[in-house]
Amino acid sequence: MNSKIKNENTEALFEAILTLKTVEECYAFFDDLCTVPEIKAMAQRYVVAKMLSEGEIYNKIVTSTGASTATISRVNRSLNYGSDGYVLTFDRLKKKAEEETD
Repeated sequence: MNSKIKNENTEALFEAILTLKTVEECYAFFDDLCTVPEIKAMAQRYVVAKMLSEGEIYNKIVTSTGASTATISRVNRSLNYGSDGYVLTFDRLKKKAEEETD
């Protein structure tokens, strides 16, 4: 966990996010909370992380996502040296997909 972001306000935000139950609820909450460019930037970083984790090369990621190489590098640094938040979600979504196909 990044101690730079841990505080009462962040804790309250994350607790609120954990109450959301559907994608539609997430759309409503994040639409109220963030600007459209902020949401798009977060979504882009998530897709970049997914592509990097699948072994895609920078050129393909730039073409597919429109992300800058600087953004790709930052996301790659998070994947390699971060808190494993991306990996946690990738693993859980993979497990969910497997359970749905069983």
